[in-house]
Formats: sequence, C-alpha cells, structure tokens
Amino acid sequence: MNEPQSTTTPSGPSQKAPIRAAVIQLDCSHDVQANLDKTIEQIQLAAEKGANLICLQELFRSRYFCQTEDHNQFGLAETIPGPTTIALGEVAKRHSIVIVAGVFERRAPGLFHNSAVVIESDGSILGLYRKMHIPDDPCFYEKFYFSPGDLGFKNFDTSLGNLGVCICWDQWFPEAARLTALAGAEILIYPTAIGWQAEEKLEFGESQLKAWQIMMRSHAIANGVFLIAPNRVGLEDSIEFWGSSFTCDPYGNLMQVAAVDRPETIFSEIDLSLVETARTHWPFFRDRRIDAYEGLLDRWKK
Repeated sequence: MNEPQSTTTPSGPSQKAPIRAAVIQLDCSHDVQANLDKTIEQIQLAAEKGANLICLQELFRSRYFCQTEDHNQFGLAETIPGPTTIALGEVAKRHSIVIVAGVFERRAPGLFHNSAVVIESDGSILGLYRKMHIPDDPCFYEKFYFSPGDLGFKNFDTSLGNLGVCICWDQWFPEAARLTALAGAEILIYPTAIGWQAEEKLEFGESQLKAWQIMMRSHAIANGVFLIAPNRVGLEDSIEFWGSSFTCDPYGNLMQVAAVDRPETIFSEIDLSLVETARTHWPFFRDRRIDAYEGLLDRWKK
C-alpha cells in the first residue's frame, strides 16, 4: 500500500489552521520551584517563536523520585487545580497557547495519581488524564506512589484540535492508543520519563531507545494520528534519561527528534488534514473486525 503524495482533503471537521507544536525537553534539579521557573521560561520562549501547542515531560516539576520507595516524596504532590496548574494557566492565557503538562496529583489524603492536565489558551483547565498503566520495576517503583487512573482513555477537544494524552508506560500498550484515537484524538501526546540504567546501557541501550521510538511510531501509523513524545534528559541517581523527544506524522515519519544528551526544544508544524488523508488511504478503522475482539478482555487465552 503506497503512501499518497497529496495531502488535499475535502472540507471537514479537521480543517483547522496548522498547529506549531513545541516539545520542551529539560533536565531537572532537586529545586522544584527552579524547575517550574525554568519550564515557564522555555514555554515563553517557544511561544515567542510561534508555538501554540506546548508539550511537557512527565512529572516535569521534580526529579524522577520513583527510583526509591520513600514516603517523604509524597510531599511533592499537589492538588489540581494547584500551584503548578495556576502558574501554567497564567502563561497559557498570556500567550494564548494550549499546554499539556504532567503533574503529581494529590487527589485526597493517601490517594495520588500520575496525571496530565490540558490547559486551554484562555488559561482554564480543559481536562485531566490519570495514568492508567502503572509500572513496578527496579528504579521505576510507581505502584508505591500512584493509584491507577480511573478516567479512562480520553480525547480533549481543544481550540487547536483533538488531543489525546497518555503517559509513559501507557505507550507500550496498543489498546491505550487505539481507544484514545477512537475517542476522537488526532494527536497522541505521551509525557515521558524513560532512560538507561548504567548496568544495561552498553548491551541493551541502543535497542531500548529504538524500541521506545518504534512502538510509538507504530501507534501513529495504526491510528492515523500525529504523535508527540516529550522526555526528560540528564542523569538522575541511577537513571540516565535519554532525551530524544520526538514528533511523527500519521505515517510514522519522524518530523523532529531532540538531542539525547542535553535540554532542547523542538518545533513541528502539524496539519491535521493529513489525519483524514492517512485514514482514508490506509483504512484501518474501516477494516477493524470489531465483532472478533472479545478475547482482548481476557488476561490470557490459550
């Protein structure tokens, strides 16, 4: 099946002005206020360069604290709305931009989520996503901190277009991407914190990074969507975060890729009319056998 050369489509619901998306990849210190200030500074710089969609990494306000099980780290959590979303709302309104940001959410005493907020260009919180798949691996002890999300896989109808948000470990599950796309998303955004452990990097490092990228590019292809993956960068305790934040189009073509070893903001022009073109020429949604997928609800089926 050949990729079409033309991106011309009839008038339809996706006929919106092109989006200029900025993906902000940063390193993080122990000073949460400094991290927030640095991020806001980069948001403002991106907006001044014409970006109207800003995508931030997972848990951007702090270092990745899930490398150990430490009750003191719950002090990093905050309510939504709270200090971080208020600050981001102010900068979103000032520059008329949409922001997607990862937040350590304190929902109630003893109840916490790894969440992402979508902030509209008027500064309001348009929506909230809570990470559905929670890992529990060496240096990624997230089950100690986070309850699984209970909001499902969602589409957010923003002033720019339809955005779907999942978080990090969600990216390995094709079901999450498919359900988010079926909800209406034209862009999938995956705030991420992923990197190498020192003892694995030499032998497995290259293949791990490639697998991460290939998996998400396949989501873009299978669902006919643009995809944005913001990751952090730098050495934090036992993990060397590999940066490499990227964007790709509905055919899985890489649009922009950030550096592996330094903070960077990348920019991509997103024309949502390509979503309809891709889905029309590669009609995966048309040919899905929805009458034959009951087995997906089983844990295991021999």
